[in-house]
Order: sequence, then C-alpha cells, then structure tokens
Amino acid sequence: MEKHQIEYANRAIDFVIKRKKVKNVNLHVKPDMTIEVTANDRVPLEFITDFVKSKGSWILKNVGHFKEVQPLKQSEREYVSGETFKYLGKQYRLRVQKTTEEETVKYFRGFIYMYVKDTENRSRKAKLLDEWYREKAQLTFNESLERMYPLVQKYGVEKPSIDVRLMKARWGSALTEKNMVLLNSELIKAPKYCIDYVVLHELIHFKYNDHSDNFYQMLFSLMPDWEKRKAILDEEVVKDL
Repeated sequence: MEKHQIEYANRAIDFVIKRKKVKNVNLHVKPDMTIEVTANDRVPLEFITDFVKSKGSWILKNVGHFKEVQPLKQSEREYVSGETFKYLGKQYRLRVQKTTEEETVKYFRGFIYMYVKDTENRSRKAKLLDEWYREKAQLTFNESLERMYPLVQKYGVEKPSIDVRLMKARWGSALTEKNMVLLNSELIKAPKYCIDYVVLHELIHFKYNDHSDNFYQMLFSLMPDWEKRKAILDEEVVKDL
C-alpha cells in the first residue's frame, strides 16, 4: 500500500494506493475519512495523482460529511424525549418513559418509545437503543437477503448467512471463505432500497470477488439504478448517522 499526498484548494489531501488486478482506477472516501485509490500495477503514479486532483472538490465534500458525523455520536446524544433518531431512512422522535417492568424499546405510530427504569442513566439508554437497532438490523437485513438472493441464485451463488457489526470504513463485506455477508449495523438507518443495494453488491462478490468490469456489468444488469441508491446512501444517509 502506497501513501501519497496532493494539494488542492490550498489543502493537503492524503491518500493511499492499493495495487490490485482491476481495469479501472477507483476512488473511495471511507467513513473514517481515509481516501483510497485502487489501480493495477500498470497505471503510472502521475496519472493517479492527476485523477485524485480532478476529484478534489468531491473528496473535500465527502470528507466534510464524515467530519460532521464524528462528534454527533458521542457528545450530542443525550437520549431524552424529543431527540430524533434515524430508522430506515426517516427521522423519528424519541419518547423516554420510566418503567418498573422490563426495559425495552418499541417503535409505534411514528415514535420510538424507550421504557427504562432510570431515565437519567445515559449509558443504559444508549445501550438499549443500540440493542434495538441491532435486533431490527438482523431482521431487516435478512429480509433484504430474501429479496436479493433470487437475483444471483441462477449464477450458482450459494445463499450466504448474514452477520451484523459496527464497521467504521464500509457498509458491507463479503466473507467468501465463510459464505457470509457482513453488514454495518448503521445501515439500519438507511432506506430499504439502499439496504437492498448493499446486500446485492456483496452477493455479487461471491461471483466476482473484485470490482472488475464483470462485477459492474452484473450489478447494472440486476439493479440498473444502483448508482442512485448508492448516492442516497453516501450523500444523504451518512450525514445523519
């Protein structure tokens, strides 16, 4: 992995180059603000640096989105009534209510209700909501798998299992050796059609474990509007996570 830097709009942009057997030069800005370029061994460094410079405005815009996300998760959330939380692409207000019975979180009539014994215990409230999100994620992601798997079944892809965990740098990963699709728990905050895009993207990796022309041809044929779904995921959803 090669580390490099360019200057754009009087700002230094650090990026890494990963040499892979791919036909195109690909650029990714990850949620941890790492900028990664993939290219094959034959692409000159000068071409890659010019390519990164040409994408300078887009890079800074996306890095700015991810910077907005970082402080919100830890410092601004108090888990009190009136705060909004995203679920399946929409914002919902939280209602915190004291209970002497089992602590739980429920979604009902456009609100997220949290029943907790100590309404002042922020860490407990955060844990309860996280557990609720993960439970919903496991259910929703498997429903997406049921919708998307028939599209790739005819290509000889064996149906994988779904696992959920928090990931900083990607929405999903195809663990081909384990026949498993790993999905970011934060994806539950995206619309279902965006979740379907990520699931299908990872399923296609069981056929083409790269981002080659064959991979994208299959993605385009099975989901012609995938770029619109990805744009919504990257440009709108991530800003509100």
